[in-house]
Amino acid sequence: MNPRNLPCNSPRRDVSGGKKSVVRACAYGKSKVIRFGDANMSIKKSQPARKASYCARSGGIKGTSNKLSANYWSRKAWSC
Repeated sequence: MNPRNLPCNSPRRDVSGGKKSVVRACAYGKSKVIRFGDANMSIKKSQPARKASYCARSGGIKGTSNKLSANYWSRKAWSC
C-alpha cells in the first residue's frame, strides 16, 4: 500500500517502518504522510487511569491541534 494514495485524514493500520498507523494528513494546502504509534505496543484507552495519564502527558507537546503532526493523530487514536 502506497501511503501517498490514501484518502486525506483517514488513519490506517500499517506496521511498516516500525510504526503502527499511517495517515496522509492534509491541511493548510499541504499534504504529508505521517506514521505514528509503536508497532509492538497496544494502546489501552479503555483503562481510565492510563488514558488520563497519556492525555495529560501528550497535551503539553507541540502539535496538539495541527493535523500535520504525529501528536495530533496519536491523541485522536486515544480519544483525548
